[in-house]
Amino acid sequence: MGILYTLALSSLGVYGILFAGWSANSKYAFLGALRATAAMISYELILSSAILIIILVTGTLNFTAIIEFQESIWLIIPLLPVFLFFFLSILAETSRTPFDLQEAESELVGGFFTEHSSVPFVFFFLAEYSSIVLFSCLTAILFLGGYNLPHVITYYLSLNDLFINIFALVLGIKTCIFCFFFVWFRATLPRLRYDQLMEVCWLYVLPVAVAFILLVPCLHLGMVLFI
Repeated sequence: MGILYTLALSSLGVYGILFAGWSANSKYAFLGALRATAAMISYELILSSAILIIILVTGTLNFTAIIEFQESIWLIIPLLPVFLFFFLSILAETSRTPFDLQEAESELVGGFFTEHSSVPFVFFFLAEYSSIVLFSCLTAILFLGGYNLPHVITYYLSLNDLFINIFALVLGIKTCIFCFFFVWFRATLPRLRYDQLMEVCWLYVLPVAVAFILLVPCLHLGMVLFI
């Protein structure tokens, strides 16, 4: 039940942001908290839809079983559209550009942590960057085979008696690649307006996610019956 446990813990971040904006006793901080929680709850649906597709394809909730399922092919190849809206949702979940609406300096000063300083301010950013590492690791597990290497590399290493237990290193490298994408997008993409953020979620991405929830199991069942 690793996936359900991870989603349950990551969803608790909404309460921290909402309480932080409310306890600041500032309308700017409270508006920033409302923006952040609305975005996180909205894009949580897209995130859950993408993970549901992974569960339907692999037939398990166990992280190790999902990684072992990708020994022949990484799921990012057949499920590339699912990966794209999954990565879009984790950008919004972690409040990174272009979805960092609660930190719109021109409108809301600094967002939900406007009135907080010192240790609470450090904890906010510690939680934000910890969630980036968490979701980067989750993306590597679900779409890039986790600690698995392609069969060609594994076979070559085993022939030369050089194969060692480098599973943790492989997973760490894949996680660092996605962490780099987070930083890259923050330095590249412009910030969206709040109405554009909600419109992208509810009118465009969520219907596509629901369509893939119906399409992928049908294709999977059709291939099984055909074979």
